[in-house]
Amino acid sequence: MRIQVRRTGGFAGIERSAEIDTAGRPDAAEWQALAGRALAAGQGTRPAGVPDGFHYEITVDGRTVHASDPGLPEDLRALVTRVLKEGA
Repeated sequence: MRIQVRRTGGFAGIERSAEIDTAGRPDAAEWQALAGRALAAGQGTRPAGVPDGFHYEITVDGRTVHASDPGLPEDLRALVTRVLKEGA
């Protein structure tokens, strides 16, 4: 499973992105479960956010969802945080 996260916006407007490929990872099932919950929590189109808030674009195996601060669902926040921390 390939998980891509792109974060845009924020006060400085700096874009950050990362990607994880779970193939062959010992924790692949955990990533798959988290990604499934995150996809269910996201929206198909970019939601309205707040000035200087972050917008998130999450793509899992070609399926993309969107979310914006401050209404980022917990499952999406967990996935975004993890991918941006561990991804390259």
